[in-house]
Amino acid sequence: MHTVRSTPLRNLPSGRYLRGGTWLRAAAVTALTTLLLTPLPAHPAQAATTLANSGFEADGTGTATPAGWTTYSTTGHSAASYTESGGRSGGYRLTHWSSSAYKVETRQSLSGLGAGSYTLSAWVRSSGGQSSAYLALRDCGSAEQRTDLPATSDGAWIRLVTSVKVTGGGRCTVSINSDASAGNWLNVDDLAFTAGSTGLAVKGVDVSSLGKSEDLGGVYRTSGGATGDALTILKSAGANYGRLKVWVNPADGYNDKAHVLATARRIKAQGMKLLVDFHYSDIWADPGAQTKPAAWSGHSYTQLTTDVYQHTYDVLNALKAQGTTADMVQIGNETNTGMLWPEGSTDNWQQLAGLLKSGASAAKAVSPSTQVALHLAHGGDNALYRWWFDNATAQGVSYDVIALSFYGYWHGALSSLQANLDDISTRYGKKVLVAETAYPFRLDSEDAHENIIDTTSELVTGYPASTAGQSAWLRDVMNIVEAVPNARGLGVVYWEPTWTAVAGNGWDPADPGSGNGWENQALFDYDSKLLPAANRLSHR
Repeated sequence: MHTVRSTPLRNLPSGRYLRGGTWLRAAAVTALTTLLLTPLPAHPAQAATTLANSGFEADGTGTATPAGWTTYSTTGHSAASYTESGGRSGGYRLTHWSSSAYKVETRQSLSGLGAGSYTLSAWVRSSGGQSSAYLALRDCGSAEQRTDLPATSDGAWIRLVTSVKVTGGGRCTVSINSDASAGNWLNVDDLAFTAGSTGLAVKGVDVSSLGKSEDLGGVYRTSGGATGDALTILKSAGANYGRLKVWVNPADGYNDKAHVLATARRIKAQGMKLLVDFHYSDIWADPGAQTKPAAWSGHSYTQLTTDVYQHTYDVLNALKAQGTTADMVQIGNETNTGMLWPEGSTDNWQQLAGLLKSGASAAKAVSPSTQVALHLAHGGDNALYRWWFDNATAQGVSYDVIALSFYGYWHGALSSLQANLDDISTRYGKKVLVAETAYPFRLDSEDAHENIIDTTSELVTGYPASTAGQSAWLRDVMNIVEAVPNARGLGVVYWEPTWTAVAGNGWDPADPGSGNGWENQALFDYDSKLLPAANRLSHR
C-alpha cells in the first residue's frame, strides 16, 4: 500500500502560511488588490505565435499580472493569481491562491497562427478540492478544449497537455483557471504551445465478467434508468475497445474460448476493437500466482512452448474465422514474476522469453497487424519495468506495446505513473497502455463479501470514494497517458466495469457461493445505473 508523504512546507504555495512576519502575504495581498482588472469585452490578441514569459521568470515574486499575461476575475479576486519563487525548472512559478473563495483566470492570447492542430503542455501541481482547476484553449475557432488539474498530494510536478484545432482566424487563447474555495491552490510552470495534436486511441473496458453476469440475472441501465445492453451503454459513453481474458479450462466454463468468441462478436458488433488477454491458466494470473492449466501440469518446458503456441493460435484463429480478429493481444497477464511457474518464472529468463516468443509468434501468424502487448502490474515502479524489459530485450522478445496495471491505492502516485510511462516509452521506443485501472464510488458492499477497497485509509489522497472521486481518478489517469511524449500514450482500459454484485458471479470460478469484492469499483451503481465516470471514456 502506497503511503503518501507530507509535502515539505517549502514546496507548497507560501501564501498559505504566515509565520512571525517572515512572509507578509497578508500585506502583499492587500497591495495587490489595487491591481484588480475590470472585465474585458474580448481576449486581446498578442501579436505573436509563441507564448511570452512561459516560465514566469520575467517578474519575480508577487507579480499579479506577469509580463505577457492578463489576469481576470469575475469575483474581484485578480490578486489570487500571482508569481512566486519555487519554479519547476527556473526560479518562479504561477500560483493561484486566496484566503477566501475565489475565481480567477490567467490568460494569454496569440494571433497569426496557421490553421491546424496545436497542443499546450504545462507542468502543474494542485491541492485539489477546487470546484474546477484546469488548463484551457479557447477562442481558437473550434470547441474549447480543457484538461483538469489532478490533486498532487505528494508535491510532485505533473505534465499535462491540451489539444485544439485553430481555424483560419489564426487566434487562440491559453487559459489557466481556478474556481476554488479558501486555501485551495495550484501551481503552473514551463508552458509550451506547439503544432500537433494529442488524444487517446484506446478508451477501453474489460468486460470479461459480463456474459456470466447476464446469464445469472445481471441487469444494466443507462444513467437515466432505462434497461439496455451493457456494451451499447458503454459504447454510447465513449468506450471504443473491449478487453476479454482467456482461461484455458476454467471450473465454471466462463472466460474460455467459446465464451470469448461469443462476447467478441458483441464487442465487434458495437464497432469497438478487441483486446484479448491470455492468462495461460485456468484461474487468475497475477504477480502472486501464475499457475499452469491443469491440462498442462505435467508438461516439460519444451511442451509448454508448444502449448502456448497452440492455445494462442487456436483462440485467435477462431476469432479471425468468425470475423472478429483481435486488434491487440496480451501474452500473459501481470507477468512481473513470469508465467507458467516454475518453468516460466523470471528466475529463468531464457525460458520465460521462449514462452513469450511462442505466444507472440502465434498471434502474428494469425494476424500480422494484431498488436502484441506485454503486461506488468505496479505501473508506478520504474525500476521493475526497466529490469523486466531490459531482460526481455536482451532475450530478443519482440512486442509492440507495453501494458501496465495502475491502481493508485496499490501502485503509487500519479507522478510515479507519469515518470514510468515517459521513461519506458522512450527507453524501449514502444507505445504504452494502462490496461487496468479502477476506483471506488463508495466503500460499502452490496453483497456479503468484503470489498477489496473498503476503508478511507486505503483511498488515494484527493480522491474520495464517491462518484466524483471515481470520475476524477479515471480522468486524471487518462490525462497522464495522453501526455506521454511523442504520441506514445495509447490509452486506458477500465477494469471490470460490469462486474456488479450478482449472486453466483464471484471471485472463485470453482465456488458459486463466492462473493464479489469489486462491485463498488464498477461503472454501474447499486441500482445498476451507469455512473458519471463512464462519460470520461468520451475523452478526445
